Amino acid sequence: MQAIEELKSILTETLNLGERGKSLSAHSPLLGSLPELDSMAVIHLITALEDRFGISVHDDDISASTFETLGSLAAFVDGKLAQ
Repeated sequence: MQAIEELKSILTETLNLGERGKSLSAHSPLLGSLPELDSMAVIHLITALEDRFGISVHDDDISASTFETLGSLAAFVDGKLAQ
């Protein structure tokens, strides 16, 4: 899944993860595991996803399960791109 590498880059930039961002994999837990991923960071991350991928994310699209892992976030982005 090509979106994984792009998402790693977006997460690293948005959350200022530095070198820790390189170790993220599809199974890496996000919400609740990355202290940097608070409610404001989620908003910034969604904006970054919309800008980078040209998608629109609506309030009812967002759930905790979307941000559970890098893989679940990638699946969400893939689904939005397929629409």
